[in-house]
Amino acid sequence: MRNGIHPAYGPVVYQDRATGDAFLTRSTETSGETVEWSDGNTYPVVKVDITSYSHPFWTGTARVLDEAGAVEKFRRRYGDRRR
Repeated sequence: MRNGIHPAYGPVVYQDRATGDAFLTRSTETSGETVEWSDGNTYPVVKVDITSYSHPFWTGTARVLDEAGAVEKFRRRYGDRRR
């Protein structure tokens, strides 16, 4: 890699706005806000709207779509073309 053209890559805390949960990872993203982490160090904190702590798929609150009903509705509308 060429020197001087890549952004700084370092530790960043991402915090979920909906739940308040946070996790420490590495990223090129920066922020003016900081937070003291459990290891005693201070890291920039980036607040995001959705993480695995609040996303319906990961929390188990996702809706299951009735695919069989959609197929039957399609067949009623356009007929059964299987041969």
